Amino acid sequence: MKKILITGATGQIGSELTPVLRVRYGDQNVIAAGHRREPDSELAASGPFCSLDVRDAAALEAVVTNHEVDTIFHLASLLSAVAEDRPQLAWDINANGLINVLEIARKRNCSVFFPSSIGAFGPLTPAENTPQDTIQHPNTMYGITKLSGELLCGYYHKRFGVDTRGVRYPGLISYSTLPGGGTTDYAVEIFHAALQYAHYDCFLRADTRLDMMYMPDAIDAAIRLMEFDGERLIHRNGYNVTAMSCSPMDLAQEIEKHIPDFTIGYKIDPVRQGIADSWPRHMDDSVARKEWGWKPQFDLPAMVEGMIRHLSSRLTAK
Repeated sequence: MKKILITGATGQIGSELTPVLRVRYGDQNVIAAGHRREPDSELAASGPFCSLDVRDAAALEAVVTNHEVDTIFHLASLLSAVAEDRPQLAWDINANGLINVLEIARKRNCSVFFPSSIGAFGPLTPAENTPQDTIQHPNTMYGITKLSGELLCGYYHKRFGVDTRGVRYPGLISYSTLPGGGTTDYAVEIFHAALQYAHYDCFLRADTRLDMMYMPDAIDAAIRLMEFDGERLIHRNGYNVTAMSCSPMDLAQEIEKHIPDFTIGYKIDPVRQGIADSWPRHMDDSVARKEWGWKPQFDLPAMVEGMIRHLSSRLTAK
């Protein structure tokens, strides 16, 4: 990787991946691209930034050509709950945007990282220790676009030789960005509420167990996979990766160890509860561990301690 483009750079993953890649590869060699949401001052000041709609193939190709990009981290996407509310727009951004990226990668010989999701599975998927290769059949527009993305990336690699790689992320937990319309948003919202109000009303049931990952591990997974010798990869796209499996009740109990007066209530959102119920409770990520050395650094206690420490500092600074 010499010149890197990050689409969706102002989103949850992109806003944290961008500075890490700039430290690693040089500020001017990492081009951040976002649409609608303005970059924060640190992101804008640290290196090149452009406004880009991934549905505009000509504009996307111009950025890739002008900056001589050889690697694209394609993160631009509508998340699960928003995608259910606006399914046509979700398809346009998530699927058509990816087609544009893959076509330009084919023409310009770029490598592509595409993040799939636990949402690419469905209610027929084995819920416990979900295998790398299994029945998927998602029943949400978000999941359909993610599964389609996995298949498209595989097709472009097999048919055109495009170096496509990707992981299936679980719910991601970050102290840097606010939730953006995902089913696992509660796992970020709960920390803000705990520190500011000592109470949180969760939109999922107390026992809704899902895979989760602290953002530093998510960033490490993306970079580790893209830096790995491609000749040694077998699956390439849609690797299961996870770090912990927990429920809102589990997370609340761990937070109480740091904030003893914290309480949690439950006001169930039927839409997001339905989405969560269709997802696996725990993915088997042994294939990623075997093929390219994936290994998370943060378990539930370490993640909670880090979230509380960093968020406390940020809230105090405000």
